[in-house]
Amino acid sequence: MRLQGKTTLVTGAASGFGKGIAETYVREGAKVAIVDLNEDGAKAVAAELGDAAIAIKCDVSKAEDVAAAVAKTCDAFGSLDIVVNNAGWTNPNRPLMETDEATFRKIYDINVLSIFHMTKTCVPVWREQGAGVMINVGSTAGIRPRPGLTWYNSSKGAVNLMTRSLAVELAPDKIRVNGIAPVMGVTGLLEQFMGMPDTPENRAKFLATIPLGRLSQPRDIANAALYLASDEADFITGVILEVDGGRTI
Repeated sequence: MRLQGKTTLVTGAASGFGKGIAETYVREGAKVAIVDLNEDGAKAVAAELGDAAIAIKCDVSKAEDVAAAVAKTCDAFGSLDIVVNNAGWTNPNRPLMETDEATFRKIYDINVLSIFHMTKTCVPVWREQGAGVMINVGSTAGIRPRPGLTWYNSSKGAVNLMTRSLAVELAPDKIRVNGIAPVMGVTGLLEQFMGMPDTPENRAKFLATIPLGRLSQPRDIANAALYLASDEADFITGVILEVDGGRTI
């Protein structure tokens, strides 16, 4: 029960890494707001998790939606201790000149602007409480980029650097900010990252670039998010934790 008594909010929690994080947080004693644009999916996850979870529909690219999600979480749980900015999106893997401006903007709105909105909303709450924890899910793509994902890579590079800068500026307020950089995982975005059908042959090409020989799983990211959110990590801030099977070595 490493998060006993903690209240948390996880974006993109209706599936994939976010769902894994929410499940782990509840198992470890936390109350969790399941925040996702997919309202039905969020409700389904919350129903599975029982009384410790609530579902909130939210477009993380919109300031008013983020503010409403934080307010609903605080109303339901009485406080907000931990936020995980997990929601993300990518264009399909393809040559960079084939990506149009609307797609570029969507990538940055969901991956980067969402953290701006969450920061502007949560920091006043945490300053009043005297502490807070933010965890941003970046990517190994922001450290060791893959061809065909240039605009996505750059958005995750922004997330990684934003995380470190936030950590420095918010440390005097006892607000810790850390990041997780997963390697490509078994999620709904897998085929977009690959730019090809998910077949055993195509997977093998990507597995060859990961020394430990497998894709990331939700439990891998959830375990990292658990540690970074827990009091065991109370002296850890500004870290980008690579959960990548050795991909970025």
